[in-house]
Amino acid sequence: MMKYNWLTVNATRLVMGAAVVLLMQGCGFLKSKFGGSGGKGGEVGITNGEITATGRKGWKQPTPFGMVLVPSGSFIMGQADEDVAATQINMNRQVTISSFYMDDAEISNHEYRQYVNALLADSVSTLGEEEIMSKYYPDTTVWKNDFTYHNGDPMLEHYYGHPAFDTYPVVGVSWIAAKHFCKWRTNTLDDFRTKDGGYKSFGFRLPSEAEWEWAARGGKNGAKYPWGNPYVANGKGCYLANFKPQRGNFDADGYPYTAPATAYNPNDYGLYNMAGNVAEWCRDAYADNTNAIVWDMNPDNQNADEPRKVVRGGSWKDIAYYLETGTRYYEYEDQKRSYIGFRCVMDNLEGRTASGRVGGGGKSKAPKKASAKKA
Repeated sequence: MMKYNWLTVNATRLVMGAAVVLLMQGCGFLKSKFGGSGGKGGEVGITNGEITATGRKGWKQPTPFGMVLVPSGSFIMGQADEDVAATQINMNRQVTISSFYMDDAEISNHEYRQYVNALLADSVSTLGEEEIMSKYYPDTTVWKNDFTYHNGDPMLEHYYGHPAFDTYPVVGVSWIAAKHFCKWRTNTLDDFRTKDGGYKSFGFRLPSEAEWEWAARGGKNGAKYPWGNPYVANGKGCYLANFKPQRGNFDADGYPYTAPATAYNPNDYGLYNMAGNVAEWCRDAYADNTNAIVWDMNPDNQNADEPRKVVRGGSWKDIAYYLETGTRYYEYEDQKRSYIGFRCVMDNLEGRTASGRVGGGGKSKAPKKASAKKA
């Protein structure tokens, strides 16, 4: 049996120990002089002529109310099944998305009403009542105007204003109005935080279409629908979304028009109705050749000169093709439809590491809407 010199053994152990320390430090497990409260001088900034500033205290990024954390990751964006319409406008490519927070459900009538009421109370002198009512107030006539020879009177009269539809997604809202809602929501939160002595938020906004598609798949790479592949009904024959089944049996999925914002089961990220119910505005300007003009890291085609904006997800009036995670289409930014709504996102800057492993996360402790799940 070979005998090892004790000096050799101790030297080997010392080298291995040093390697472990370096590895832990490189992976962020050990605090550097810029983390925590290390270093002389604390948060003074400059001490004895040397820079001694460390991280400022009192900042954290909590999960916004009603939102869930969508982790960062890379996926194959584009059609997850046959492009039956032969559009060739969403060819497959690999992209990477940074972590962000997203509303767990579409913005509801009652949520949007808070915004409209605030504008009417505080902004009439600057925007004017006529602009508020014409540009930002939901157009209830869409229930009749979108469909020829359709009895939309009951929906026109009651959908936005009646308590029966408070938790249903708001419709009749343009891309311009949805974007303005995000700005108002940001200002409302930041006003409270600054008065409370805190830091401003990173702001609410519409999702890019790449973020939307990544979130819709719920971590299922290549998923045709948010719940996976390949069917629109479960083993019991219950439809998994609100859309137009069969040859026009709108009632077969349980709701002839829209459904509550938290109807049906959420995907694996905790997001409701990423397929069906109402289609959703995205931040991007529409282009047939988007893949050729955007980068593969957080792709985002913002073009103020292009009035066509991307719409995703399909709606209560659409066939299953439009429910697919890879199907994309557009509407003009000033148009209001009975089948288009939206939800907001917020950047997760505290978790800009791979898969959002560092920083805030998880679902909000208090869901923003009462659940109305359907099998």
